[in-house]
Amino acid sequence: MGVPALKENNEIEKNKKDKKSKKSGFFISIPIKELGKPNSLRYTVLSNIIGEQYDSAIRDLEDFLRGDSEYPNFHERIHRFVNHSIDLVYAIKTKRNFAGINSLTRAKQQELFSKFKHHFYELQYMLKKIEKIQKDLKIEDVRSTIYVVKASWYATVSIAIVAVLLEIFGGLAITFSIVSDDFSTDLVSWMFSFF
Repeated sequence: MGVPALKENNEIEKNKKDKKSKKSGFFISIPIKELGKPNSLRYTVLSNIIGEQYDSAIRDLEDFLRGDSEYPNFHERIHRFVNHSIDLVYAIKTKRNFAGINSLTRAKQQELFSKFKHHFYELQYMLKKIEKIQKDLKIEDVRSTIYVVKASWYATVSIAIVAVLLEIFGGLAITFSIVSDDFSTDLVSWMFSFF
């Protein structure tokens, strides 16, 4: 997978050396931050789209859908988004490689380019949704872990408190009862010694 060419103003632009794209005017420029992290699905797919490697983008999406996940319901939640993204890649490919684009009027070419841009930004949105679902599942997983840790902590503290109370009432209370009974007997004996 090749990395798209960087522009000086921190934007990525499709390689303009491609004669088909130069003739048709189908090149797009987006901010680097919109591609996402370099190891993310969004970065990989959008870089492939910008570089006109559609089959690679589709393969990456299919591999991502088939790949293992640490979250049990992840695949069922992203399935429709990935399938729609694959459809969008096909639509982008069709619009960008439209045969006879030079024979169309300028208005039709502009309309085709507008649809191409719409599909590209919709694909970008779909990939962001997939990332959001992944992040939400990670947060849910962390929260459930926190709940388990808190529940374990509360159970441990409760058991410790019960053990201390049992010790107090079971052992120390009897000792306190014997000591207080002996003290009261000595006090009463001392008081009667004056009478």
